[in-house]
Amino acid sequence: MWSASGRRLRASSANPRADQVKPPPFDYAKPASLSEALELLASDDDAKILAGGQSFVPVLNFRLASPSLLIDINGLAELGRISLVDGGLRLGAIVRYRDLEDSELVAAENPLLAHALHHIAHYQIRNRGTVGGSSSHADPSAEFPAVSALCGAEYVLQSIRGSRVLPADEFFLGALTTALEADEILTEIRFPPWPRDRRWAFEEIAPRLGDFAILGAAVLLDPGETRILVFGAGDRASRLPRAEAALRGRTLDKAAILEAAKLASEEIEPQGDIHATAEYRKAMAEVLVERCLERASGVKVVA
Repeated sequence: MWSASGRRLRASSANPRADQVKPPPFDYAKPASLSEALELLASDDDAKILAGGQSFVPVLNFRLASPSLLIDINGLAELGRISLVDGGLRLGAIVRYRDLEDSELVAAENPLLAHALHHIAHYQIRNRGTVGGSSSHADPSAEFPAVSALCGAEYVLQSIRGSRVLPADEFFLGALTTALEADEILTEIRFPPWPRDRRWAFEEIAPRLGDFAILGAAVLLDPGETRILVFGAGDRASRLPRAEAALRGRTLDKAAILEAAKLASEEIEPQGDIHATAEYRKAMAEVLVERCLERASGVKVVA
C-alpha cells in the first residue's frame, strides 16, 4: 500500500517463534481502480489478490503461500455491485455474502442462491467473505461454486491483456484449482435469467449449519430438462449426466426419482476423509438427490 506520503507498506512477522502462525513478509497495495490493480498484478509474478480474506489469510498464516505483493481490491466499488442485466444477476467479485442475504433482488431472481446462502459459513464469515474470493479458492465443498455450476453461471476474468468469459464448468478445474491465470482478476459472476416456472431444491449434510458440507445436492426442474448436481463428493461440484438422462422425457414419478437417485450414487466417485468415508458419501448422495427431486417435483416418494 502507498500511504499518504507515497510510501509502499510492508508487512512482516516480528516474532521469529511465530513463523508458523503468522504470514511471511509481503508488500501491500490498495489500488484506487481496477486498471491500477491489473497493472500491479502484471508487474509482479508473485503478487496475489486479497478480497474477503476468509480463506486466503489462513493460507498466509500457515505459510502455504508466500506472495511478494498483496493487492487489496476491497476499495474497488465497481466490483461490489449487485445488478440485473438482460434478466440475469450480475455479481461483482467483492460482493459479500451478507450483501446477497440482504438483497431483495437476489431473493427474487435466484431463489436457489438465496436459500443456499444460509448454509455458507457462519454470519461472521459471511460479513467479510466474497463471492469472488470463494470462487477463486474453489473448495469442492463450497456452496456458491456449486450453485453457480448448476445454474450455468459465467465467470469474467480480466488482465492487462484483455478479458475473457468462462462458464463455471471451465472455470473450476479441480480442488482449489481454477482457470485463473497469474495476471488475471476475477471481476464478475454472471447468472443467466431464472425461468419463472422453474422448480428447485437444495440439500446438504454438514457437521453444523455453516460448516463446509460433507455432501450436498441440488436440482433444477425446467420444462423438458432436469439438472442434478452433487458437491463435496469429488474435486469439484459436478453435474450428473447419467442421472439426468434417466429422467429425460419421463414423468417425474416415484419410480423415476428412485432410479435417478440410485444412478447419482453410482455416478460419483467420492474420496474418504476424516469427516466421512467414501461409502457414506455414496449412500448419502442417493438420499439427498432423492430428497431434492421429491421436494422440487412435489412427488411423495416415502409416504
